[in-house]
Amino acid sequence: MSEEKKILEAYEKMQKAMIAKDVETMRSLTTSDKTFTHMSGKKQTREEFFEEIKNGTLNYYGYQIHNPQIKVDGDHANLKADVTLKARVYGISGSWTLHTDTNFIKEDGNWLQCDN
Repeated sequence: MSEEKKILEAYEKMQKAMIAKDVETMRSLTTSDKTFTHMSGKKQTREEFFEEIKNGTLNYYGYQIHNPQIKVDGDHANLKADVTLKARVYGISGSWTLHTDTNFIKEDGNWLQCDN
């Protein structure tokens, strides 16, 4: 399997874990210093983001990835795509298409989302 395919699978596994509120899987797919930025511009640490998923502040119901572009450079990679999320966030339900620009690092054979 190509590295690009593994990266896309890791990204999709994260989306599914967010829907399932599976915090342990989300932790296993991200570096400990990973931060998340909402469409509002609000930035959160990994644990703040995961807690809001766990406690129901952020609820994800579905996703669709459009036109993923993946570049691999050794143990570092970047995925750019438009992702449509069905969600209820901070009490507002909807479907939003957001541009993602996600970095990955390969550790122990696994691709993890990271900040750089």
